[in-house]
Amino acid sequence: MNALDELTDSFSRLPGIGKKSAARISNHLLKADPFFMQRFAHQIETLQQKIKPCSVCGSWTETDPCSICTDPTRDQKTICVVEQAQDVATIEASHEFHGLFHVLGGVISPLDGIGPDQLRIAELLERVKTGGVTEVILATNPTVEGDTTALYIQHLMQETSCTVTRLASGLPVGGDLEYADRLTLARSFQGRTKI
Repeated sequence: MNALDELTDSFSRLPGIGKKSAARISNHLLKADPFFMQRFAHQIETLQQKIKPCSVCGSWTETDPCSICTDPTRDQKTICVVEQAQDVATIEASHEFHGLFHVLGGVISPLDGIGPDQLRIAELLERVKTGGVTEVILATNPTVEGDTTALYIQHLMQETSCTVTRLASGLPVGGDLEYADRLTLARSFQGRTKI
């Protein structure tokens, strides 16, 4: 295996990149500007040294605590709970949520050996009990594991005076009923609202 094959193999191990895409990227890099290549290599080399999880919310940051946790204009009484750090960026891009975040670091998945103790659930409870939080929004994915995690957190939150809500799920805007799966349709009926 030569250097090009090794690089292609490395790229193909990244999520969402298959063998063909990996080969295209590797071949593109062979023709790239040397200055770009040096900068790109340096960015990859130093990424894990520069970016760390925020000690408060668990989101990726260069400064600790992160800019969201230290922003006084954000709603300090509302926490949106997400599975992974990249979910914070997705929700932030919508410009619809103005509170704080809490990253669990995964979901409860007994088949994968992940229980509540491997997630940042204890830290969430501590934030709720000591931070004056009035609402926790559970934004876990609508999967069996995401729902299990949300129900577990909801159960733990019963000991607090905090309101627990869940993101609505169902049919996407512009979606056709004919292409919706049974679970999506079921959630759409359960989460229907009065108009």
